[in-house]
Amino acid sequence: MRDFGAGFGYLVRGQKWVGRHGRWFGFGLLPGLVTLVLYVGALIGLGYGADDLTAWATPFADDWSSPWQGILRGFFTAFVFAFGLFLAVITFTAVTLLVGQPFYESLSEQVDRTEGGDVPESGLPLWRELWISARDSLRVLFRVVLYGVLLFACGFIPVIGQTVVPVIGFCVSGFFLAEELTAVALQRRGVELKERLGLLRGRRMLTLGFGVPLTLAFLVPFVAVFLMPGAVAGATLMARDLTGEGQDGDDRTDARRPGGDQPGGTNWTKPPHVTSR
Repeated sequence: MRDFGAGFGYLVRGQKWVGRHGRWFGFGLLPGLVTLVLYVGALIGLGYGADDLTAWATPFADDWSSPWQGILRGFFTAFVFAFGLFLAVITFTAVTLLVGQPFYESLSEQVDRTEGGDVPESGLPLWRELWISARDSLRVLFRVVLYGVLLFACGFIPVIGQTVVPVIGFCVSGFFLAEELTAVALQRRGVELKERLGLLRGRRMLTLGFGVPLTLAFLVPFVAVFLMPGAVAGATLMARDLTGEGQDGDDRTDARRPGGDQPGGTNWTKPPHVTSR
């Protein structure tokens, strides 16, 4: 549980960091606001078009008598909108990070700069960084959907489905949310998705301590927009811990695990193309 508290501590420290650096907080708000406007517009359009979409998808009900036609199409209309809302929730962070890649990279670099030591740079052109970010986000989304389908099926198990499954669901969401956010700093360090997942699994409670509270907070409308700058800052601080940069001397050695040179049993070293300033 100590690691869980430390993970939550990074989340708090990130919010405090942007609180002390108000210019960077405003800078980090822009991608979230842009994404929010896009999502709200898409949901409004879906709300207006859901009836027509449902009628197009259920032509076999055209000749049904009332009230059965209305019940069927009303159910499907509600399902279409609920599914759209679900997709919006699980993709908001990934899309915001993709839209705000240059913004969040600059914010993350500034966090590294204020913490001292090297400020790693990927050395890749922007289009390449955006491609890697989009590719990795799709891979993560695929994993989330698989877990979501499995947990949805388990939700029908009496008692367990109403108690244990929701808790597991929040843990899964928190883990992958933490992965998306730490990716901003770790991608600059040349750490690939497989290595990132290994680092996070090696410090699972630290990861959940950061991601689960943030997932719960993101359930409140519009909160995600205002927490994103601090979340990126906190994730950068946590990434420094995961790679050993946030420790000195003997502490860095103690943090290593038997399975590798860094937490999580991953023999992590800075790739040769990563530069520092």
